[in-house]
Amino acid sequence: MKRQVSYQWRLREVMAAHGMFTITDLVPLLVDRGINLSVSQVHRLATGTPERLSLPVLAALCDIFHCTPAELIATKAENTAVRKTATDRGVVNLNAQRPKRARLRPES
Repeated sequence: MKRQVSYQWRLREVMAAHGMFTITDLVPLLVDRGINLSVSQVHRLATGTPERLSLPVLAALCDIFHCTPAELIATKAENTAVRKTATDRGVVNLNAQRPKRARLRPES
């Protein structure tokens, strides 16, 4: 059994819950905490789903919104079935699977 793990980045929702609806409001708050990102970087951070996030940025966001990382990142894990192959026997002898060659009888 395998586990499929996924996550949802919820920065936009947390911003809205705190009455912050524009990205430019977030930039100076990050700068106050030593995080110098451009407006376009903050826009991508808020509107996209980051694959990598530095811990100082995460800590600054948690401090700004007085929240925990779990409120910014919703995780989900599910069991997934292991993909089955056509046969469970492993190596297949194709010669045993092929039909025998038909012999042509000469016409009499």
